[in-house]
Amino acid sequence: MSKNYSLYMEQIKEQVESRLAQFFTGEGLEEAMQYSLLAGGKRIRPILTMTFCAAAGGREEEALEFGCGVEMLHTYSLIHDDLPCMDNDDLRRGKPTCHKQFNECIATLAGDALQAAAFQTILSAPGPWEHDPTAPGAAAGVLAQSVGVEGMCGGQYWDTIDEEKPRTLEKLYTIHDKKTGALLRASCMMGVLASAGHRAVDVACLDAAKEYATHVGMAFQIRDDILDAVSTTEKLGKPVGSDAANNKTTYVSLLGLEKCEELVLEYTERAKAALERADWRGDTGFLRWLADQMAKRSY
Repeated sequence: MSKNYSLYMEQIKEQVESRLAQFFTGEGLEEAMQYSLLAGGKRIRPILTMTFCAAAGGREEEALEFGCGVEMLHTYSLIHDDLPCMDNDDLRRGKPTCHKQFNECIATLAGDALQAAAFQTILSAPGPWEHDPTAPGAAAGVLAQSVGVEGMCGGQYWDTIDEEKPRTLEKLYTIHDKKTGALLRASCMMGVLASAGHRAVDVACLDAAKEYATHVGMAFQIRDDILDAVSTTEKLGKPVGSDAANNKTTYVSLLGLEKCEELVLEYTERAKAALERADWRGDTGFLRWLADQMAKRSY
């Protein structure tokens, strides 16, 4: 069955890649925006958006614009994370980061423009919203909340200040729940909202999607910390070992590799269990399989 899910995932990813390639085809600033947007990546967030739409009773393609909007916003965050004022990274997905390929000013503007384009794409999505015409606005609201002070930007702020000082496990959880988990939650919840052409939005499905994403996000972050400790730059396509070199507190430094591996599996099981707490009109098998795949990832 995993072979079928692998093929299914590739088909959805191809839809995302094809649609993303249609954005920002001009010169100047658009060139920098497209450079980072099409630089590769797993496209996990739009895949989650589209497959949660299917699980909630819609069709995957009905959530494509929402998913592309999420990916634009995610790309903006990566561009800004890589800037010298933050992580100061030279590589992203095996390629020069945006500020290395262009310059800091253009990279900053490319990130800003991608953030604006994300909301424009979502709010103008031409979906069938018969049961809830407010779905695009609701989706944009969910995304906005995931990005601001209570979400990704707030998490990045707390991750940036005093980053060389020791942190407790509780503090680390709070940072990454905002920095990583918030956008994953938005991706999944927006997928449920995109099913509004076929059914009234089920609050239980929204809550289950939110919980699933929270646990998947924690497993994802802990796996990232593990890979930074044990993988290679060639395999990951970005610098590794920087956490230890900068004396940065991570799950690995606090708990050790063995305990981290256990936690990845524990959070993954919690994510799959969360799906049981809603009435889904579509199949959730892929979402369970995807959680397992993310837990085992090596890049």
